[in-house]
Amino acid sequence: MIRLKIREIAEAKKINMSKLSRMADLNYNTIRAIWDNDQKDVTVSTLEKIAKALKVEVSELFEALPDEE
Repeated sequence: MIRLKIREIAEAKKINMSKLSRMADLNYNTIRAIWDNDQKDVTVSTLEKIAKALKVEVSELFEALPDEE
């Protein structure tokens, strides 16, 4: 399972949802959906825009979690 770390990275940089939406040139509702659900399916192009806005590598936006049995 993959968990997105977008919210925690943005908050660490003092970037809120509105600001990230503008910086990444993405719809606010898209950012909000990702912010509220760290396991949301997200396109690669969206991840690239967010990574560029946050000035991180795309790989830093997510982490692999062990599968629950």
